[in-house]
Amino acid sequence: MNQRMICLLAAATFFMGGASASVVADTFTQITEQHTMTASNKAVVETTLDAWMSGDAGALAALLSDDIEWTIAGRSLAAGTTHGRAELMTKILAPFGARFAHSADPFRPRRINGVYADGDTVVAWFDGAGVANDGKPYANSYVWLLSMQHGKVVRATAFFDSIAFDDLWRRVRP
Repeated sequence: MNQRMICLLAAATFFMGGASASVVADTFTQITEQHTMTASNKAVVETTLDAWMSGDAGALAALLSDDIEWTIAGRSLAAGTTHGRAELMTKILAPFGARFAHSADPFRPRRINGVYADGDTVVAWFDGAGVANDGKPYANSYVWLLSMQHGKVVRATAFFDSIAFDDLWRRVRP
């Protein structure tokens, strides 16, 4: 049920004598707070992806909380869960980025297909590409399910084409 429908139901309930003015006011306050959080979280993720797409390689790291739990779903060579930004950087992000370190065209988002938010949950869907250190292109589509707190990602689950990822992971050493 969307926010507009909830507002209409709350108002109708009040006017029909089924709720007090304070209950209706509390409902409107909760809806407004939820909408504000949703918009803020969506904007933070969109801004980060836009900055990364424009060449700011550090934009993603700034979005991650220090105690992030990042899960790569599936059975790729990198699948599993890391705990904390340091472990994520060491096991996944740094080795991934190192595979593009000598390229004039490093990996970054090339097309943002959509960013969707509801409260503290944000879904980011994007296509990323770059030329790896061996001169061969790498392209993949990603869907990230992000849980946000205070403008930072605290939990994430990443989905992508593991065949393309594993080919890069095996073919190019960091």
